[in-house]
Amino acid sequence: MIKVLLAQPRGFCAGVVRAVEIVERSLEQFGQPVYVRHEIVHNRHVVDALKAKGARFVEELSEVPKGAITVFSAHGVSQTVVDEAKARGLPVMDATCPLVSKVHIQAKRYVAQGRALVLIGHKGHPEVEGTMGQVAAPVHLVSSEADVEAIDLPADIPVAYVTQTTLSVDDTKTLIAALSRRFTDLQGPETSDICYATQNRQTAVRELCKRAEVVLVVGAENS
Repeated sequence: MIKVLLAQPRGFCAGVVRAVEIVERSLEQFGQPVYVRHEIVHNRHVVDALKAKGARFVEELSEVPKGAITVFSAHGVSQTVVDEAKARGLPVMDATCPLVSKVHIQAKRYVAQGRALVLIGHKGHPEVEGTMGQVAAPVHLVSSEADVEAIDLPADIPVAYVTQTTLSVDDTKTLIAALSRRFTDLQGPETSDICYATQNRQTAVRELCKRAEVVLVVGAENS
């Protein structure tokens, strides 16, 4: 007999639930179609269910008809996208996760203080692209200790870092330590940028590994 253990907590975080609700309420209030820039969350079942209700998922705002209700996904968007939506007069429902918005604010604050900005995250991830596009200054993206060593900045320059919210806490700590060794004047939020829901689920998986022989992750490859 196979015994199945379920991680606790599991499933969607509050930011994802909020984003899905924004799309559903927009459909209820304004009718279909509602256009969503990028997948609202990286979950095929949720995306397909919203499509069936009348949501239309697009990658670029140029695909959104004039005057159509537009939703920004939970991952956040760049300032260029925000400005384009305003210029086109698109009615926007912003479903950006509040924790992602917090990172945007922190990043802008560090740049305003005159610090070079480092973003710990994965290249090409929608959240990372949105965060980099929110800052009117160069952003140095790192995902490994080798990336940290390759940053073309003097060791004594004022530097600050922010992180993608959905990273591994352990990996983030390693990169923060590497940044601390690389730069003498470094500021950052420790690991507080890592979403608490992400941290709780990582802890649950660690506990599960102590009791299970095989762990199955149910989700999308790009999540």
